[in-house]
Amino acid sequence: MILGLDTATEILHLALVDGQRAWTKRVVVGVGRSHSVELLPSLNELMQEAGASAPDLAGVCCCAGPGGFTSIRIGVATAEGLALTGLPTWGFSSFLLRAHALEQAGINGTFWVLLDGQRNEVFLQRWDGTRPTHEARKAPLAALPDLIGTESWWAPSSLLPKLEAHLQPSIRVEDEGNSMLAGLVSLCRELPQTPPENPIHPFYLRETDAEVNFPEASVHLSDALRKGIAR
Repeated sequence: MILGLDTATEILHLALVDGQRAWTKRVVVGVGRSHSVELLPSLNELMQEAGASAPDLAGVCCCAGPGGFTSIRIGVATAEGLALTGLPTWGFSSFLLRAHALEQAGINGTFWVLLDGQRNEVFLQRWDGTRPTHEARKAPLAALPDLIGTESWWAPSSLLPKLEAHLQPSIRVEDEGNSMLAGLVSLCRELPQTPPENPIHPFYLRETDAEVNFPEASVHLSDALRKGIAR
């Protein structure tokens, strides 16, 4: 049984995958709550639904970002805590999860995945199915028309209002939540066929607000520590 975790955004995605059987859970983390409060109780509920316990787990697949700094670390720390019991771990990017979600929704071909980068910026990466064709990057909202041109793109519904002034509507998924869970299940079946990643290295793609506001305080840090490991 493989556990899948995605804590990179305001929506928590969980999956337990045992062969062809799968149990999933999607939790919207609202105002006044946090992933640190919601993650373990939600995981316990899912384990109970599956009739499983911790000794049944054989590995953990965890989203490493990009996304929210704190929320990413909560997911990665949970995966690393389970790794202390001897479980193998695998990391995946927020982009790879969305590419698998789109595949599960029947979307094929070449497209861009856009994610909210805050500060009037987006995180974006170009994909051909579930294979990236470009490195992930961040860009200002105003630069999107020149970067994407007339190519297809997808973004979560929560980001669409910020994109209206810059891009014409493109790929739409009828049931975004179920597609995301299906993508996570797909990754939980695929990643354990590859070598484990232990420890999981976060992928932030940008500096923290503290580093932006006080750059001299972080000049000693490498790009790997500032922006995480690119995926």
